[in-house]
Amino acid sequence: MALEIPVERLPIVLGPDPQRVLFRPFDPADELRCSRIFGRVAGMGDAEVRAELAATLEAFGQRHARFRQMLLYRYRQVRGCALTDEEPDEARRLLIGAYFTQEYALESSALFNPSMVWHPDQSGLARGERRFVLSLRALGEGHLSCIGFRSGVADGNGDLRLDPVTPTVSVPQAHPNPSYDKRLFRQKLAELDLWGAFASEVLAGLPERFTLQALQDQTEAVLRRSRGLVHEAEALAQGILALAQANYQMRFPPELPLSARIIYPATPAERKGIEDARFVAFRDDDGSLTYYATYTAWDGSVFFPQLLETRDFLRFRSSTLNGPEVRNKGFALFPRRIKGRYAMLGRQDGENLYLMYSDNVHFWYRKTLLARPTHPWEYVQIGNCGSPIETSAGWLVLTHGVGAMRRYAIGAMLLDLDDPSRVIGRLPEPLIAPNENEREGYVPNVVYSCGGQVHAGWLILPYAMADYATTFARIDLEALLQVLLRHPPKP
Repeated sequence: MALEIPVERLPIVLGPDPQRVLFRPFDPADELRCSRIFGRVAGMGDAEVRAELAATLEAFGQRHARFRQMLLYRYRQVRGCALTDEEPDEARRLLIGAYFTQEYALESSALFNPSMVWHPDQSGLARGERRFVLSLRALGEGHLSCIGFRSGVADGNGDLRLDPVTPTVSVPQAHPNPSYDKRLFRQKLAELDLWGAFASEVLAGLPERFTLQALQDQTEAVLRRSRGLVHEAEALAQGILALAQANYQMRFPPELPLSARIIYPATPAERKGIEDARFVAFRDDDGSLTYYATYTAWDGSVFFPQLLETRDFLRFRSSTLNGPEVRNKGFALFPRRIKGRYAMLGRQDGENLYLMYSDNVHFWYRKTLLARPTHPWEYVQIGNCGSPIETSAGWLVLTHGVGAMRRYAIGAMLLDLDDPSRVIGRLPEPLIAPNENEREGYVPNVVYSCGGQVHAGWLILPYAMADYATTFARIDLEALLQVLLRHPPKP
């Protein structure tokens, strides 16, 4: 059955670019090897150091912002490898920093799973125009994901123009939270199955609010006193510190263009990547606006749902999402409170779509079933494709469904504005399914989005093609809503 919804695919493709690189630490396999590298550079003659440094700066200096500062910062990180306390001159420090640094092509493999929100700065635009921020999952060597950004403008006709992309990128330094709340920290340890005698002894020696340094010192002290199960205690200590490190802050310099800002894995929980950020502009009851993004941190064995928040896309705070219902992937916040409470969609069992409410955006305790796989194109699983969009007819929820041959398609449902647990419309067929130009890529037969926006009567939907590149579709909003209202969900 064909749906009477005009869907126009726009001639815009954002593909991976191997020329966009950042620098990241190169860490030798062991401290002895690190010391040998340090010693080799220390043994170089002054002229040789100057020549090698000049060649390095010429080859890489134009590819990175603040290159010299970052090499000195890297030197300070590895200074402990040196076998002597003597401090080398600046040229040698810069060169040592370079030997422990490598380039990484952050989007060499894919640029996909986009999320779109309106930019906090709407100045300088023509009538009917709105500036947007597009977040993207950038995939590079080793299947490592990070978050990149683009910006652009939607005009009064729903046409898009994208801003130029910077050739260089920058990663901010992550800083731990200034302090941690003991009660909440204990609660999260229990949810992660880390609570027990060891954790209890660690927290017993800390005040009600404590710093990361205090936690590290106390954990090491308890670890030294541990008897018997040393390896088990070490694993618990690593888990406790990883939890604290998963709550951190970062800041980009204001002069750095948006497309140059990269959120790169910064904690043990993120060491294998940051996946599928779903951004939403959240308007609180007092009128304040905060951009939240739920994302998935991946350490190679466990998924950790995280919450990113910012007001200006310069300063970010990343926090753990907590509570027994923070499980699996694909969480998406509503853009405002509903009857005084936060609301969020999730797919905790990997198959069905659920609705949750909470008084605290960081803690989620109960869920209710919202929708099951119902139509053949979604029999494997359903989930959301970004945060719900408020319309006059109801909450528009873009969904993804997985069917035969693990083909992903994008659908839609409509929820009651006052009671989102009530589904009032649901498309029986996909809104967008991969066509012949979209089905081949990193993961074949997949179209997927992490969120679109409504503008000038259009639903503007960025979406990924085969987990490889990103494109856009423009959909007549009124036609979509009318079809949804004509198709109530199956009982």
